[in-house]
Amino acid sequence: MLESLFRPKSVAVIGASSKELSIGNRVIKNLIDFGFKGGIFPINPKADKIRGLKAYPSIMECPDNIDVVHMVIPAKFVPMAMEDCGKKGVKNVIINSGGFSETGPDGEAIEKDFLAKANQYGIRVLGPNCQGIINTDADIRAYCNFTFTMPDPGYISIVALSGGVAEVIHQAFSQMGVGTRIYASNGNACDVTIPEIMAYLGDDDGTRVIVTYVEGLRDAATFMEVATKVASKKPILAMKAGRTMEGAKAAASHTGGLAKEDIATDLIFKKAGILSFKDEGELIQAAAAFATQPIPKGNRVGIITNTGGPAVIATDVMVANGLTLPPLSEKTRAVLTEALFPEASVNNPVDVLATGPAQHYRACLDAMMVDENFDCVFVNFVTPFFVDNESTAKEIVAVSQQQKKPIVCNLMTDRRQWTEVVKILQDGGVPCFALPGEAARAMTALVDYHNIRTRQIGEVKTFGDTDSAGARQILVAAKEAGKSNLPAESVYGILAAYKIPTAVWKTAKDAEAAVAVAAEIGYPVVVKADAASILHKSDMGGVAVDLKGGDAVRATVEKMQQRFPDDDLSFFTQQYLPGGLELIMGAKAEEGLGHAVMFGLGGIFVEIMKDVVFNLTPVTSGEAGQMLSAIKGASMLEGVRGRAGVNQDLIIEIIQRLSQLLTDLPEIREMDLNPLMAFGDQVVVVDARISIEK
Repeated sequence: MLESLFRPKSVAVIGASSKELSIGNRVIKNLIDFGFKGGIFPINPKADKIRGLKAYPSIMECPDNIDVVHMVIPAKFVPMAMEDCGKKGVKNVIINSGGFSETGPDGEAIEKDFLAKANQYGIRVLGPNCQGIINTDADIRAYCNFTFTMPDPGYISIVALSGGVAEVIHQAFSQMGVGTRIYASNGNACDVTIPEIMAYLGDDDGTRVIVTYVEGLRDAATFMEVATKVASKKPILAMKAGRTMEGAKAAASHTGGLAKEDIATDLIFKKAGILSFKDEGELIQAAAAFATQPIPKGNRVGIITNTGGPAVIATDVMVANGLTLPPLSEKTRAVLTEALFPEASVNNPVDVLATGPAQHYRACLDAMMVDENFDCVFVNFVTPFFVDNESTAKEIVAVSQQQKKPIVCNLMTDRRQWTEVVKILQDGGVPCFALPGEAARAMTALVDYHNIRTRQIGEVKTFGDTDSAGARQILVAAKEAGKSNLPAESVYGILAAYKIPTAVWKTAKDAEAAVAVAAEIGYPVVVKADAASILHKSDMGGVAVDLKGGDAVRATVEKMQQRFPDDDLSFFTQQYLPGGLELIMGAKAEEGLGHAVMFGLGGIFVEIMKDVVFNLTPVTSGEAGQMLSAIKGASMLEGVRGRAGVNQDLIIEIIQRLSQLLTDLPEIREMDLNPLMAFGDQVVVVDARISIEK
């Protein structure tokens, strides 16, 4: 549907101007300078020519079949101009002007007006308050944009709401000598959306990697659906703004208040298979590697260097991020021992020495390309004056262009002196970085995408032994009673309906009843004060543990009755289970996405270490397993220092049962299961809280 927008055969500019320092002039200039292959039609009733091109008094007097119209006119005139475009049969309109929904109610009314007219005539609108698009395809050369970066053709496409950030990223690629394919900044995004553009880029053969910057998502579910499909075909690299409260406020003021402080966007990236970055420099460097290199088949790296220290730095970065440096195969060792100087280090890294000529680099590259011990090759290349560095660069390019395994290069040189070396590597598509850490992180990103592509997602398991109707009745009763925080009996009733194991429990209204149920459960027991006003029982003195007899239970209850004189006070009496590994699970509703499910180490660990991970519902078996391995304390689940491991399969099942519960009961706003006690083959919830929407 967006073909005529990104591959236009003709462009008109309503608001074209003879004034050089104006957007209406700049768009015309960019189209001419970039070598646009189609017709260019300036619209200005007071000018005969603009930049040597015939000007037309109105769009109605232009030739027919206009693919794209730029509007660079005050907001109040846009609805009328849109009507004219509709009558003329224009396919797409890019509105560069501001003054619409981003300014308040008056601007929003104008935006609704022109959008209604666009919909009436089937016009697609990019913007308003946007830069536009660029397509470097040699058959198109469309610079429908007022920015200044003139990109070389390449394989990276950029899409973002924020034109400022998109242009910073675009300019960075240009400065690196890395070409781009398609650029799109859609501003207010009143019509053409980021997911639509992303879907188009996913089908564009000339796009190998997609870079996006996100300040917030209007339709998160659609974004995730589209991004999941696209990311399965080619890498999507994304950066989200608004990660802190201050950052969120800044983003909100920029393009209509889209950003907010939450984790939802990160979880969408994770579930969709998008590579997420917190630093724009790392994103740009990774994209440069994806643009020209194949995806590795694993995480095993071979390093070739002619200087020691930088290889050590790169090794530290890559190993810290899960990559490995296996030894050379015996065959590779024998080949390189014969090919290199006797003083060379024939290990991994292979050090060819500063005096190593081009053929030594080539011998290492050829050997590692066929050595099954390696999935990718990292090159450290310093340019000493006593070596033919141009020849070395040509050999690196020649092997890179075989596309057998990805090559990333740490080029350590004075780029003002060794211009030919730089040019050979850039023109040959070898991603080169000045610092070893930068190059190592780019290599890590390639491996990360391989891991995403090959991860075992598993299936969403539906348990047939649940009682969703019974759980729903509990929620209905709570709503009818006006409760947003469910009493413990209701919480545990819902858990029981989904066969989520809990410590044996019963409730009591007074001391005598508590003593009776404690005897029935069996000592020792825990007694918890339960009332709508008591949210954090432990902090408020509403929990007593390891009660070993009736007298202790009675005294505890009477003391709690004095402390909490609530009319709805009851006493949740529960089996006491000390000594297990404390875990936590929980959930938080995310609008339009279901719930974010949490897992980690519980009890005091969650307060001190905050060692938890999240996933969006529905959680598959593979995702649940990955949650267990993703926490820093994963080794504690296996068993450490004499402590036995726990039943991880049961934990995975509980996460999936919790996911099904949340899917069936979307009214749940928040849930805490903290802690769950894990003892070998037993995992039980010993404290839980649920809040719902009233």
